[in-house]
Amino acid sequence: MNTNIGISQQNLQAVAAELSKLLADEFVLYTKTRNAHWNVEGHDFHTMHVFFESQYNALDETMDSVAERIRQLGHFAPATLKSFLSLTHLTEKLGEKNDSLGFIKELLIDHENIIINLRENINRFANEYGDLGTSDFITGLMEEHEKMAWMLRSHVK
Repeated sequence: MNTNIGISQQNLQAVAAELSKLLADEFVLYTKTRNAHWNVEGHDFHTMHVFFESQYNALDETMDSVAERIRQLGHFAPATLKSFLSLTHLTEKLGEKNDSLGFIKELLIDHENIIINLRENINRFANEYGDLGTSDFITGLMEEHEKMAWMLRSHVK
């Protein structure tokens, strides 16, 4: 049965496709944050181990919300590693060292890339596709990523 929420099927498909890319970005960032949690070394190990855990837990909730939003629009969320890697804007590049500063800088870049992508889609979803709900949804996600980026950025000042 088609989703009948006042948005054309074509526009629902376009929004779901963009959200699928976002979900892929969130999954790659989640995985990189898990990597930082598992593999960080140095004098600040325990503090950073706990910090990265709080970040990947938040990203886990974000991924679930994005996937559920795709489903609310009547489409299936991508759910394979292959699909995530083909859809993501991020890279799997990892730093040379497993120190907290290296992980933080890399994760910060990824959060900022997601923020820019979300910001570019807020008005597009509302104005071009008539989907104010998803526009509002990604505004909230942008704010979450801005907070996480601020926390990362605060470690390198």
